[in-house]
Amino acid sequence: MRIGELAARAGTTTRTLRYYESRGLLSARRTGNGYRTYDESDLRLLRQIRTLQDFGFDLEETRPFVECLRAGHPEGDACPASLQVYRRKLDELDALIGELRAVREKVGEQLARAESARDGLAADAEVPGGPEPVCELGGEL
Repeated sequence: MRIGELAARAGTTTRTLRYYESRGLLSARRTGNGYRTYDESDLRLLRQIRTLQDFGFDLEETRPFVECLRAGHPEGDACPASLQVYRRKLDELDALIGELRAVREKVGEQLARAESARDGLAADAEVPGGPEPVCELGGEL
């Protein structure tokens, strides 16, 4: 198939395919008149790249999977280099989850502080002569 058909079937653009080719992730064969041609294995390779990118892998991280597919492994992830990328990605995700948990804890603490402050203002407002509660954003409660 030619580049336009491959792009359509893979759900991408011809520009993206040329970029992948320039990065060595996709290899085009050329016809006598210079047209790029591809086959089903190229489509499978592009689907693998897209799946990995959907999971958050950057383009360079897909390279071991591409090479594994080219080596004849049907899924592209059974090779040692692919497994190593999976492990690194899991470590990266675990670190991000840890960071998000810490941020969530801080936001929870801020919410508790803000609710306590609001409750204190409301209690003071109920005392005769106490201050009227005022929202920090400028309005009254």
